[in-house]
Amino acid sequence: MKPVILTSDSVCDLSEEMCRQLNVKVIPLTVIEGDESFKDGVGITPDRIYDIYREEGLLPKTTAISPQEFLDFFGPLVEEGYEIVHLDISSKLSGTYQNACIAAAELGSIHVIDTCHLTTSMGLLLMEGCRLRDAGKSAQEIADHLEACKEKLVTTFVVDTLEFLWKGGRCSGVTALGANLLKIRPCLEMQDGELKVGKKYRGSMEKVYEQYIRELLNRDDIDLRAGILTHSGGISQEVLDRLAQLVKALIPFENLYIMRAGCTVTSHCGPGTLGMIFITK
Repeated sequence: MKPVILTSDSVCDLSEEMCRQLNVKVIPLTVIEGDESFKDGVGITPDRIYDIYREEGLLPKTTAISPQEFLDFFGPLVEEGYEIVHLDISSKLSGTYQNACIAAAELGSIHVIDTCHLTTSMGLLLMEGCRLRDAGKSAQEIADHLEACKEKLVTTFVVDTLEFLWKGGRCSGVTALGANLLKIRPCLEMQDGELKVGKKYRGSMEKVYEQYIRELLNRDDIDLRAGILTHSGGISQEVLDRLAQLVKALIPFENLYIMRAGCTVTSHCGPGTLGMIFITK
């Protein structure tokens, strides 16, 4: 049996340190800011995106990873003898998955998974895949397990402002203005690979965060091995620590991670976005 390596596109939003610890490889999307192009997380950061938006009113665009970029990324790993299990952002949100499949068909020994999710939900799937890899499972066994596991993955976020979604063309200006005037804080949910609007909260964000977490975690089917509290910046460390304590009081996760979303999520959702990610049994 060939050795297995897990890979992902950069929308998984795992830190470099965590990628090293897990021994996973990440290929970045391209972020276009004006006339300049950057690799996601290289040369441009989420905070820089906010700075440019405040200074110039401009948001970046992200582009899918091309088939050739995937060939250059996968090729050396296949030549080294690895069988690859690769995870991508939902195919309904980006063409990245389709391009990975083109490269995989040419090279062989690559299992490409459309996660139907984004950000650290993909990271949580990577952690699960690494657990199976370390247990000696084959690439096919890991891929099959993750295909089943993604159906049990819960990905939701509460958004402080619709301004970034409006600027990115994902909601109307009237909707954004009305929501901001009425202090409506929508919850976005991944459903069938797409972001849908769920419950609409009202009030201050600190109260919304707490209500969102209490309601979301009021269930008895949560896999206790790991949960991720993901945020897009713009939330104080004091508030994040308090919310983490609330999560721990409600659900005894063996591992609770607090993670910062990367450039892709930042450019679409804006500061103050917070999500709780977990897998159900």
